[in-house]
Amino acid sequence: MNRTTVTLAIMLSAIMVLLDMTIANVSLPHMMGSLGVTSEQITWVLTAYTMAEAICIPLASYLTLRFGERNLLLISITGFVTTSALCGQADTLAEMITFRIIQGAFGASVIPLAQSILVQIYPKEERGKAMALFSVGILLGPILGPTVGGIITEHLDWRWIFYVNLPVGILCLGLLWRYVHISNRGSTSVDWMLVINMAIGIGLLQMVLSRGNEENWFSSNLILFASVISAVTLLLFIIRSFMTRGDIAPIWLLKDRNLAASCLIMSCFALGMFGITQLQPMMLEQLLNYPVETTGFVMAPRGIASAVVLIAIARSMDRLDGRMLVVIGLLLNALGTWLMTHYSLNIDLFWIIFPSLIQGAGMGLVFAPLSQMAFMTLSPQQATGGAVVYNLCRTIGSSFGIAIVNTYFSRVQQSEWHSLGGALSPDNITLQHYAAAQNTSLVNPDFMASIAHMLQQQSSLLAFVYTFVFIMVTYLVLIPLVLMFRKTSAPTVAQNT
Repeated sequence: MNRTTVTLAIMLSAIMVLLDMTIANVSLPHMMGSLGVTSEQITWVLTAYTMAEAICIPLASYLTLRFGERNLLLISITGFVTTSALCGQADTLAEMITFRIIQGAFGASVIPLAQSILVQIYPKEERGKAMALFSVGILLGPILGPTVGGIITEHLDWRWIFYVNLPVGILCLGLLWRYVHISNRGSTSVDWMLVINMAIGIGLLQMVLSRGNEENWFSSNLILFASVISAVTLLLFIIRSFMTRGDIAPIWLLKDRNLAASCLIMSCFALGMFGITQLQPMMLEQLLNYPVETTGFVMAPRGIASAVVLIAIARSMDRLDGRMLVVIGLLLNALGTWLMTHYSLNIDLFWIIFPSLIQGAGMGLVFAPLSQMAFMTLSPQQATGGAVVYNLCRTIGSSFGIAIVNTYFSRVQQSEWHSLGGALSPDNITLQHYAAAQNTSLVNPDFMASIAHMLQQQSSLLAFVYTFVFIMVTYLVLIPLVLMFRKTSAPTVAQNT
């Protein structure tokens, strides 16, 4: 058994797919010029990918039975690499969105398949080690996306953020073709009622979460209508999944308490993790005026710390209490975020990187044990279905997290701008004294422009700080949920590759 080689191929595949969730973020302004679109239109490059991925993740368990895990993984990576090249060749927004949708659809199955294969090829006593190594890819991909994207965009061209997938994908295909031979094909059928409700519900939910803040949420008829349709179809989808206990999007597996607890904690944890990775680049570039490439390098230590911690604990994961590791990880994330609540406009690099290192270590201690405990009481036959449900919850949780954090930030920023700005009247003695100290007057346009700039800076800084407080509280609230786990496990058998 070439378990090490298979693990390497699986991790490379996972990192490649997850990298594309965030690698395009810093390149959007460059794409706008090339494609000739507005800032509002270009965000569909991100929305299209996440919508397609969220819709197609639940199909992985059905497609596994239809084609087999090895064949499905090879098809998925081939399609992902091909559409990556097409994205790099796109000359119009329509082409880019079309190719991003197809790319997200092909990439959707890679993560649950990768997790499922690792669960099967490692014996029960080494499954914690497998999930620790797998979590390296899960964490490194989204966190290092802005770093890699910034470096490539700065020194090459935005099109290379897609072309870079070609050599990595071809290497993964070669390794998987040679060393992975798991099939698990079986008889299955398509429940079209379930598929239609699932596709409409999840697709519209992703669209609402991606576009809601820009459209001012329910004041927009589009967002209101999409939310209602999404809620109704998702309810029908969940009810039908529990009634039929089918292979497509087996939500009914959430009857397993450990899987349900893992999915709940992961969904909520994703709020803080992806919220911070969304906010911090905004703060560094817009408030502290860091260049894009510098921002990418400053974001990297969080992912590196996660990888170091995961590799360090991989061998001992199966001897440690996963619940205790999750608690320690949540506390470390809360501590790192608490340090960020003391930010000012004068912070240096140390106080940006140090909290990130603490958070990164905490993320590693949360991800790996949650992945391990999610499969603790599932049978080997349920591994792919469990991975589908778990990764669907992680994907939707990250979308909810980004939407909630962005909305909270923008509302606080607006509130603080009005609160601070309300005191800046010509009658304000302090403002008059400040103007006198600057050898100017309140009627000087340059002076008032500088005051307006300071008002924008301070209201933005307060919004960042209050949002970090909000995220810190969410980490602490998750700690009691760890009590939901039970330690007993079902017998499992590792399979050969």
